[in-house]
Amino acid sequence: MIREKGLMAPKKIVIYTTRYCPYCRAAKDLLKSQGIGFEDIDVTDSPELREKLVGMCQGRTTVPVIFVDGRCLGGYEELVRFYESGNALK
Repeated sequence: MIREKGLMAPKKIVIYTTRYCPYCRAAKDLLKSQGIGFEDIDVTDSPELREKLVGMCQGRTTVPVIFVDGRCLGGYEELVRFYESGNALK
């Protein structure tokens, strides 16, 4: 997190999803339930963007793909582990 005038700036979270993926819905539901804002990029109809994701996140070929402050966190399971380990997402 970035400190600005004594306050912690929120993390920027970007999640790449498809409309039919249950893990994508679960990841978004987890973030929403905790009041955590995020940008959702739907790649359902974009094979080019899905291909680009492979290079952006250690060869990951499945969604969701979650980025926190520009760094690839991974997918839903990594999000849950990150959150349950006490890391702040806001």
